Amino acid sequence: MEVPLKQKLAEDLKESLRARDTVKCGTIRLLISAIKNTEIARQETLDDIAVFGVIAKEIKQRDESIEAFKKGSRPDLVAKEEAEKAVLLSYLPKQMSRDEIAVVAKSIIAEVGAKGVQDKGKVMHRIIAELKGKADGREINAVVSELLAQGS
Repeated sequence: MEVPLKQKLAEDLKESLRARDTVKCGTIRLLISAIKNTEIARQETLDDIAVFGVIAKEIKQRDESIEAFKKGSRPDLVAKEEAEKAVLLSYLPKQMSRDEIAVVAKSIIAEVGAKGVQDKGKVMHRIIAELKGKADGREINAVVSELLAQGS
């Protein structure tokens, strides 16, 4: 059986402390803190799927910071954020390709009986729940929009 993600993070934190890997250690600490804050806000313990959502949110924050630091000509901070992003990405499952997303989207469109763009909300609700952590939301949105515009 696979180790729960939060337990794996705790073990990796210990390893990074022993290895004196400051980037990995700091990033995992921030991630564990974000997970605990989310648990407090929701008043429930997060499962692995919800933890993937927190990780994706942290990655998005790193992307935004990288853009801001590039505009501000701060290559030192860009490098730091990119290193943290790499650590975070290592905890997400392998990201699905556009073709793989399209296969799942087509099956959900058929299940829901979506006929066009007006049914996008029904499809997105189901596909986001199914692919959380496995694919980027913007990519999912683009694929679903294309398929619904074509009439699937």
